[in-house]
Amino acid sequence: MKKSVEEFNEYRQKMNDRILSEDNLVLKRFWSLDNQAYADGALPTKTKELMGLVASMVLRCDDCIKYHLGKCAEIGCTTAEIYEVFSIANLVGGSIVIPHTRRAAEFWDEVNSK
Repeated sequence: MKKSVEEFNEYRQKMNDRILSEDNLVLKRFWSLDNQAYADGALPTKTKELMGLVASMVLRCDDCIKYHLGKCAEIGCTTAEIYEVFSIANLVGGSIVIPHTRRAAEFWDEVNSK
């Protein structure tokens, strides 16, 4: 993995640990619900992660995009699948999503350049 992928993952983990160390019940429950929502159910985890990626792109959350791209890489999504997500996100979100698509494509390449 490239340095930016490692830095993102390390920072995310560090800050999640910091936030959850405050023992705030609402935050802990929210984190738990978020994790549970992406588990296999009527829809498989892969479909849910791809949906999460589309939503993150349309909402223009670069941290969320990176997170979902990392998860997609972990569960074996293909580059073709990711680019179909990019196309749907741009169609739904419009041209304002293009800069996020550029950064997402760069991050996807880094995640897959092991």
